[in-house]
Amino acid sequence: MFMREIELRGHIIDSLILPKVLDKILDMGGDYKILRFEIGKRKTDPSYAKILVIAKDENHLDKILCELKDLGAEISEIEEVELKPAERDMVLPDNFYSTTNHKTFIRFKGKWIEVENQKMDGVIVVYPEEMRAEVKTIRQVKKGDLIVVGHKGIRVIPPEKPREESLFEFMKSEASSEKPKITIIKKIAKEMYEIRERYRKSGKGGIVVVAGPAVIHTGARDALAKLIKMGYVQVLFSGNALATHDIEFDLFGTSLGVDIRTGKSVPGGHSHHLRAINEIMKAGSIKEAVEKGVVKSGIMYECVKNNVPYVLAGSIRDDGPLPDVITDVVEAQNKMREMLKGKEMVLMLSTMLHSIATGNLLPSWVKTVCVDISPAVVTKLMDRGSSQALGVVTDVGIFLIKLVEELEKLEGEYEGEGVVKERNRDNIKVKER
Repeated sequence: MFMREIELRGHIIDSLILPKVLDKILDMGGDYKILRFEIGKRKTDPSYAKILVIAKDENHLDKILCELKDLGAEISEIEEVELKPAERDMVLPDNFYSTTNHKTFIRFKGKWIEVENQKMDGVIVVYPEEMRAEVKTIRQVKKGDLIVVGHKGIRVIPPEKPREESLFEFMKSEASSEKPKITIIKKIAKEMYEIRERYRKSGKGGIVVVAGPAVIHTGARDALAKLIKMGYVQVLFSGNALATHDIEFDLFGTSLGVDIRTGKSVPGGHSHHLRAINEIMKAGSIKEAVEKGVVKSGIMYECVKNNVPYVLAGSIRDDGPLPDVITDVVEAQNKMREMLKGKEMVLMLSTMLHSIATGNLLPSWVKTVCVDISPAVVTKLMDRGSSQALGVVTDVGIFLIKLVEELEKLEGEYEGEGVVKERNRDNIKVKER
């Protein structure tokens, strides 16, 4: 028998890391013995387990350990990471390590180095002179890059679930339309308010919104535009459709030729989205159309006016597309990846493909909210690896309108507290005089 000790640390019971590890060992035909087990007594106390993994042969043991590392297991013996150079551009060495979206460290020259730009389905490239490591996609790998291979010297830390309640543990379960929407929206609003305030003070963090054209079709265009104006959106990801129908509404009062207020098609409305694209083509870009007064309201208008960057990633089904749309998918992906760095929250609004694409670029510690009328969209996002996502199954139009209302209430409450405090300080000064 071939054996190896592993260690688990943290909230391994509440996060279900311990049972997942034990199940994985058995599912892969191995066995285990628990050598040491310490349970944290208080809510914030971590737990610890030392487990002996038993396998049929060395190859079998390696396969089990490779899977357990992705679940957060640490190999008791300290090993150096193994590196091999890429033979040529975009070609990886055999047995390369494929990354997860969890926080990852590598053991290199006797030190644990945190891997930068963490995302799933990438490889780790090490820079020895700088004592630095980062995740790259296959297309970014250059000849000679030192790639991590095997599973030695790698430490993966999945998100933990302490027993203290937080927004992203509240009602965490399979996607369901029966969750209490108002309660969840209030918690999301509070989280967004705190993130915005931190961003205003430090310029770090912020919120990314990923939105689909359903935002326009459901009548929530003004609500999302207001979120941008209020400072709750630092980056917008979308496609040609959202921007086109947003501008169509500004120019013609329709979305896909339908009057949102009455729900009825208007004569000639089927061509409105093409006419909207044509107006932007004439202006040169969305920004130029806003500056020239062609576009006077809406989501894209507020992005331009409030200096909120946006990435419009194109697809094969696009009409036009608008001149701002990036039609090279690799270029769009690179730009999205760059703009996601350091963000604290991603709000995904009724767009399955863009949501899954964004989820694939995110590390697992970024707070993620996915709103869609279809439970399948939320489930697909989680199945693709974005297990940190909080799913809200509801109409995106209702969600956005209610979210803005809750944020306005919060701002009123905090501003009210500030006025009261200011008055109290003034009263104290008067008394001292």
